[in-house]
Amino acid sequence: MNARTTTPVEPAAAVTAPAAAPGPVGKPARPLRKALLMLSVPALLIAGVGGWWLTGADRESTENAYLHQARISIAPTVGGRVVAVNLHELQVVKAGDLLFQVDPQPYELAVAQAEAAVNAARLQVEQMKAALAQAEAQAALAEDDASYQADELARQEALSGKGVTSTSALDEVRHTSRQAREKAEVARLTADTARAALGGDPKAATDDHPAVRAALVELDRARYNLSVTRVTAPADGVIYQASSFHEGVMLAAGQPVFALVETGEAWVDANFKETQLADLAQGQPAEVVFDAAPGKTFSGTVEAIGAGTGAEFSLLPAQNATGNWVKVTQRVPVRIKLDDAEGAAMLASGLSAEVTVDTSGSADTRLAAKE
Repeated sequence: MNARTTTPVEPAAAVTAPAAAPGPVGKPARPLRKALLMLSVPALLIAGVGGWWLTGADRESTENAYLHQARISIAPTVGGRVVAVNLHELQVVKAGDLLFQVDPQPYELAVAQAEAAVNAARLQVEQMKAALAQAEAQAALAEDDASYQADELARQEALSGKGVTSTSALDEVRHTSRQAREKAEVARLTADTARAALGGDPKAATDDHPAVRAALVELDRARYNLSVTRVTAPADGVIYQASSFHEGVMLAAGQPVFALVETGEAWVDANFKETQLADLAQGQPAEVVFDAAPGKTFSGTVEAIGAGTGAEFSLLPAQNATGNWVKVTQRVPVRIKLDDAEGAAMLASGLSAEVTVDTSGSADTRLAAKE
């Protein structure tokens, strides 16, 4: 039985040695990462401060701002019953549009009465001129008669000296002469009175007489009252609070009946903190964004800075002279004039806004404002 021969396997002459296991990767990289992290924090701070300096250091902004539009109280100049209404709530009107009319009939009658008074005054002046002419004529006649009687008295006195005229006849002539002088004086005074009634200038035009001028003034007033029975819109705007206004309402002169929100004039009152006022000045450009119109920016200009804080002009000003006083940052209203007021006409008065003022030229702006 043959035995199985086995050939011994010889080990490989050269076996590839296993590669050395690489060391931990994180260990040599951690110091570098820490160094980069330590450098990035100051870099981010510097970049943030630089960005703030470039974009916001020369700007002051506030969200405490509100849109305002001029509001006019519409009231009739004369009283009376409303006979025509040409408006409704929230109607857009133009300047000069008829809003309503007060009953004009009483004022038409007043005009007719004033015209009659003017004619009467003119007639009276003409009568006074005629009376003056008559008085002057009578004064001239009386003066001639007085002159004649004076001459007659002189002749009678001469004849009496020669014994030709009796004493009784001389006394009668003296009496007649004295009466003639008195009548002439009365006629002269009457003429002066008539001349004074004509304003001292008989040749002046009839309409220049004070009585006629007073009547003409009353006529102008009556015509004016008649003209203002038609109440028109004083400016472009929107009718507001006129829901209950209708024909037949009895109004008194000067009684407010509704409001007209003027759309041609709009501004924003931005209440800045007192700590923000150092660089604010009149004439600086501003940007306004309304909450009701996001994404749309309105340009404007600082028109004025308030003369006092809101608390100073409140109904009940704060009394800080107490022991428990706490300092509170005050706010001062700054008026921003919108460059495009008509563009903001679609917005309602009182809407909230965010205002940003560019104060980069604050020093130059304040200097120009002082000059």
